[in-house]
Amino acid sequence: MFTRFTNALVISVFAATLAAAAQAPGRRAPVPDDNAGFVAIFDGKTLNNWDGEPGFWRVEDGAIVGQTTPEKQLKLNTFIIWRGGTTADFELRAEYRITDPGNSGVQYRSVALPDAGKWVLKGYQADIDGQNNFTGMLYEERARGFVAQRGQFVRMTEGGTPKLIGSPGEADALKSAIKTGDWNQIHIIARGIVITQVINGRVMSMCIDEDPKGRAMEGLLGLQLHQGPPMKVEFRNILLKKL
Repeated sequence: MFTRFTNALVISVFAATLAAAAQAPGRRAPVPDDNAGFVAIFDGKTLNNWDGEPGFWRVEDGAIVGQTTPEKQLKLNTFIIWRGGTTADFELRAEYRITDPGNSGVQYRSVALPDAGKWVLKGYQADIDGQNNFTGMLYEERARGFVAQRGQFVRMTEGGTPKLIGSPGEADALKSAIKTGDWNQIHIIARGIVITQVINGRVMSMCIDEDPKGRAMEGLLGLQLHQGPPMKVEFRNILLKKL
């Protein structure tokens, strides 16, 4: 059952998505600059409070860089994990840039799977890829898979079945707001069971997670480096606001 707060939150957020969807296709929304209450969790110089597989992560030009090469490949997806706390109700804002081909994401409210590997996470992920086929989707690593596609506002029902409620915009129009091979801003908002993912000021996907066995209310934050072809992903200006 929704609380009065949850109902009000869903209504207000969905109203914002409708306003974004009403923009002309391909037109980029202005990127918000309201940083009130946000705290930097990456100092731009070191990997203090970040824990990743050695040899794959470094700091370069003010960004956390994850990279694989033909000589240095991964057998499993690996994550650099923020060890400064956990994510429960929060907002995260960061800039990212990724090569083509490349596959990555921002992991949150997640759990470590030490039996699979020291830097392996399971949980919610704001998906990112170099060709923007999946960028903006809400994915769940090692669990329920795709929860909300780009352009979907869904209710995740008990048993892990997503039910479409509405749309923040047409998928291809939203894709046109994402820059290829350049810096983009990602913004994740998680309040209770309501999750919203935004890129460059455009709402990409939303979910009301009413699956009590599948959802998570708190967990680790991490950045993904995907197994597969050589790739490079960069993250900078990583800001967290606990709600």
